[in-house]
Amino acid sequence: MNGPALSAFKGMLLRDLRVVVKQWLPFLTRTIMQPLLTVFVFAYVFPKIGQGVGGSGKNAEQFSTLLAPGLVAFALIFQGIQAVALPLVSEFGYTREIDDRVLAPLPVWAVGFEKIVAGAVQALLASLIVFPILYIVPATTVRLHINWLALLTIAPLACMLGGSLGLALGTRVEPRQVSLMFSILVLPMSMLGAVYYPWNRLGAIKWLKYAVLINPLVYMSEGFRMALTGLPHMPAWGIYLALVIALAVLMRAGLRGFAKRVLT
Repeated sequence: MNGPALSAFKGMLLRDLRVVVKQWLPFLTRTIMQPLLTVFVFAYVFPKIGQGVGGSGKNAEQFSTLLAPGLVAFALIFQGIQAVALPLVSEFGYTREIDDRVLAPLPVWAVGFEKIVAGAVQALLASLIVFPILYIVPATTVRLHINWLALLTIAPLACMLGGSLGLALGTRVEPRQVSLMFSILVLPMSMLGAVYYPWNRLGAIKWLKYAVLINPLVYMSEGFRMALTGLPHMPAWGIYLALVIALAVLMRAGLRGFAKRVLT
């Protein structure tokens, strides 16, 4: 991109982030609600009553630690969908705000890429908000062992992946299908995304262990499990390879869908 295009890109990105700052309360509410309730029920209520997932004592502590990276990953990908897909549905719909954006001195693909970057920044902020919840709410100690090299490489890939998924969905979902998107995509992704259990424990259900590999949230959860805990996880090469491939596929799909919607 040349000088004017780069300035326009920065301007749109700062505008989107300024909106987040002005609407910090809705952003905070939608970010913390799901991880807060999950941690409260699974890592506070269940250990206190000695029932269900995690049990009590050392098992409860291990489960709280196991749950932490999955919730970070889910908060990240959920925020990517919320920050990119949902606004795009209205921008391509009745508001037609997208028409103003594509008048900027930018290639159409760059306007779509700005959406991905803005979504990635918001996803990163959402994942950071989860950490205080993980330390404050659980009845047992969450023991994190941070691998900084893994964290500083996994986090950018995962954030861009969340934004790319949001763009791919936002350019293909009609306003009347938004609730359906959450029912048939977001909920199954979270339940089958290695958020509440490590992927390698699915060995007892062979068909499911390999079926869930189509879910990008699996690699995000396992990547953060590698970066934040000392617990068993998927091989590192598989995590990085899958994240790079998923990012490339979803970003290409998102940018192509964006250009098609704008030009038609």
